[in-house]
Amino acid sequence: MSNTMYSASVPVFVRKLGSLAKWIDKAEAHAQAKKFDGAVYLATRLAPDMLPFTKQIQIACDGAKFCIARLAGVDAPKHEDNEATLAQLKERIASTLAFIQSVPEAQIAGSEDKDISVPRRDGAVAMKGEFYLNHYALPNFYFHVTTAYALLRHNGVELGKSDFLGLT
Repeated sequence: MSNTMYSASVPVFVRKLGSLAKWIDKAEAHAQAKKFDGAVYLATRLAPDMLPFTKQIQIACDGAKFCIARLAGVDAPKHEDNEATLAQLKERIASTLAFIQSVPEAQIAGSEDKDISVPRRDGAVAMKGEFYLNHYALPNFYFHVTTAYALLRHNGVELGKSDFLGLT
């Protein structure tokens, strides 16, 4: 089986977002076992100038949904970015997964050479689909997923490499 734009995107996003939801479950269990409110995870940061856990989840979800939407030429669902609980973050992940999995493989096929425009504060950036996926969307997604993992791990949640790889 050859690597396609679909196989390089949808299954990757699905697996990692699924792992992210499991990490939140582990965070909730950790907070219960240690008898503290799991809401403390929401504002945790690795450094004062980094975005908090909640924003890491929101951006990871946005990165996945916008990537698939751009490659498929469809509109992505809108999220209000108002999640205030771990349960709401899991709902956001579930909503993102539902959207990603609803996009037919055929709609992403052939998007390697598609012109993709990514809006940014300093102006849109244009690139071809394959470059966008491999050098922008996936690295950005992994940055925020990895940061979320590190935040939970730093705060005592028992996560390991198998959790990150989605082997648990």
